[in-house]
Amino acid sequence: MGDRWQVQVDRGVCIGSGMCVNHAPEGFALDSARQSHAREAEIDANEPILAAAEGCPVEAIMITLAGSGEAVFPPEE
Repeated sequence: MGDRWQVQVDRGVCIGSGMCVNHAPEGFALDSARQSHAREAEIDANEPILAAAEGCPVEAIMITLAGSGEAVFPPEE
């Protein structure tokens, strides 16, 4: 893909299902309160991270292009 992404988890929405960690353990971790967070503020674009965002049961994961802030997921309508 070649792009860099900023990944954020809305901790007020996250239910701690762990699906993101299952899809992309290199990109997400659960803390002691079972709330997800991105391991890095900015990452290389990759399919497992996108799959984690798409598979989040409460859509708590937002991905934007680093630099421009353009939405990757969820896509702007």
